[in-house]
Amino acid sequence: MRLFGYARVSTSQQSLDTQKKALIDAGVAKHRLFSDKGSGSHINRDGLQLLKIKVECGDIILVKKLDRLGRDTADMIQLIKEFDSMSVAVRFLDDGISTEGTMGKMVVTILSAVAEAERQRILERTMRAGKKLCSKG
Repeated sequence: MRLFGYARVSTSQQSLDTQKKALIDAGVAKHRLFSDKGSGSHINRDGLQLLKIKVECGDIILVKKLDRLGRDTADMIQLIKEFDSMSVAVRFLDDGISTEGTMGKMVVTILSAVAEAERQRILERTMRAGKKLCSKG
């Protein structure tokens, strides 16, 4: 069993350093740390694609937070299935959850859906507030 780490930031205001430090503190060797800058589907993230090539049966991937692996529920389900088919587990440090076992996969899927719904609510509120400001001139 080897530990790998994955970190991602989606905006220029975020920093990879905090995530990387947490992963290293949790036991990930620097040469097994992969990262991406920017949002988008997991298919378009070079660091994640390289990580998928490097991991083997029995390995564990540590991610600081659930939304750092993916923000879209469908993407998360696809990633979990890919790693599960390789017998690779994903553990989320801040959330205290893992894809190990049926219940773990279910919890990760549910929390991904809840996080996506919350992001959508925030976007909707932001758009409504922007429209109100525009209409008031």
